[in-house]
Amino acid sequence: MTDPLTPVLTKRWLSPNSWRLSTYEQLEGYTALRKALRGTPEQLVQLIKDSGLRGRGGAGFPAGVKWSFMPPNEDKPHYLVINADEGEPGTCKDIPLMMADPHSLVEGCIIAAYAMRSHHCFIYVRGEALHPYRRLNAAVREAYRAGYLGTDILGSGFHLDITVHAGAGAYICGEETALLDSLEGRRGQPRLKPPFPAAAGLYAAPTTVNNVETIASVPFIVNGGADWFRKMGREKSPGPKIYSISGHVENPGQYEAPLGTTLRQLLELAGGMKDGIPLKFWTPGGSSTPMFTAEHLDIPLDFEGAAEAGSMLGTTAVQVFNETVSVPWAVMKWTQFYEHESCGKCTPCREGTYWLAQILERMVDGRGTAEDIDTLLDVCDNILGRSFCALGDGAVSPITSGIKYFRDEFLALCESNKRELVGAQA
Repeated sequence: MTDPLTPVLTKRWLSPNSWRLSTYEQLEGYTALRKALRGTPEQLVQLIKDSGLRGRGGAGFPAGVKWSFMPPNEDKPHYLVINADEGEPGTCKDIPLMMADPHSLVEGCIIAAYAMRSHHCFIYVRGEALHPYRRLNAAVREAYRAGYLGTDILGSGFHLDITVHAGAGAYICGEETALLDSLEGRRGQPRLKPPFPAAAGLYAAPTTVNNVETIASVPFIVNGGADWFRKMGREKSPGPKIYSISGHVENPGQYEAPLGTTLRQLLELAGGMKDGIPLKFWTPGGSSTPMFTAEHLDIPLDFEGAAEAGSMLGTTAVQVFNETVSVPWAVMKWTQFYEHESCGKCTPCREGTYWLAQILERMVDGRGTAEDIDTLLDVCDNILGRSFCALGDGAVSPITSGIKYFRDEFLALCESNKRELVGAQA
């Protein structure tokens, strides 16, 4: 078995000037591209299928299967779009990857575009992430000058252009079809599916949308092979993963580990709980994934393990909270975020998040009633599965899981309100 601490995706991060082409080439950079161009697109798609690589953006869909959806004919342009609109609260894996090792993304883009017969790739970067946007642009310019981009790449006859595009900081543009609308110059709102992007995506042409970490994994798979990749992680969720750990830990940051690593192991890597105050609750994949408690320390953090325990792996944004934090307060802050970021296209999400935030604000302010808990759950039930995209489903996750595990804290807010009312009447 591969040493669980052997870095793969992050192995260049601490090298001097790791973002420069010269450093990247010294550390096996663009060797995978040369190897890939000697094969056929079909062979590359099969390699990614065999590796078991799953999308690192949250859904976990098999990347090779997604690539195979692209039609083999080229009567229309094929587009590869990279979702670098990292906006999920707690998520911070793609931005440091683009900062420290942008050429791994660029090389992955070229290989993926070759496999899908695409000649134009767009990298959609979150607008507030100015520094990685500039660094990625610099890496693309270096790749053009070195002959890795443009026409007749490395004498293969394949040509590719990469456009780095800055969004305007809308959370909804992390949804792939809203991202495509934004790229086309329209207001970012999710599209009705079908048709799916593979059939009619950017400019109504076949399009594949992949996450940054997914594509950055591709050069390593090409060089190492499918069997090597499968030695890390678990059978249905192979490979390494970047876990973003924030909150009440001694050393928050990005930690690379095989898929299936537990929070107990991650806390050891991060130096344990800050100031020794015990763990109370945590999120496995950002605020849109149902929260876990201290009882879930040994849940394997892969796609199947998190789902079997009642949550989702999501973006592996592990937010850790100790016993000093009020669950209703944390849930209220997350809900205010989703209310603000709702695009307003569908009624359940637009109206539902507004009322959820209003009720939670009233409860945290000490003006709640016991009936408010039932109202919260009823509104959540009317949003879940009924909103146009997954934003609505994500918005209700912290509320339903918070009440599931910490109902007493919500009731305590209502009881204190009752005591205040009784005292005022007396």
